[in-house]
Amino acid sequence: MRTTLTLDPEIADRLKQEAALGQRTFKAIVNEALRRGLGMETTKRAQRFRVQPHSSRLFPGIDPTRLNQLVDELQVETFLAREGPRS
Repeated sequence: MRTTLTLDPEIADRLKQEAALGQRTFKAIVNEALRRGLGMETTKRAQRFRVQPHSSRLFPGIDPTRLNQLVDELQVETFLAREGPRS
């Protein structure tokens, strides 16, 4: 169906931005927004997120069971560098 709509300028600008960013046309974006707004959207199944593992190693001398202690020490060093020792 062909019809004429009067859109608020900020809505029209946002729709144009979406069209420029993606692979969809202005018409497709308007139709999708209207479907969502009217509760007529088709439920798309989200693509499954896959983790791609990679090997990594800690630097020598870093004990993975004591990482919290390392963070504490780094925070103290940062604080002392900023504030200076108190006497």
